[in-house]
Amino acid sequence: AIAGGGGAFSITLKSGKFSGKRIGSFKVSGANKYTGTITDPETDKTYSGKASVSGASLKMSGCVLGGLICRSQTWHKL
Repeated sequence: AIAGGGGAFSITLKSGKFSGKRIGSFKVSGANKYTGTITDPETDKTYSGKASVSGASLKMSGCVLGGLICRSQTWHKL
């Protein structure tokens, strides 16, 4: 679930093994672009992150080592 307003939003898992866990927090950094943090629900490690919105899709990326190693995931609105 994605909730927020005023240029910021958070992401909380609503189903599955990690239901109820907050995994992301972002603020506006440009047109349809956001920066913040992403937390791996399995390890509870938090990474710098970025997100972008395009239509009904949200693409998120989390990075370590100053952006040298990143992992991305795209979510689609149901």
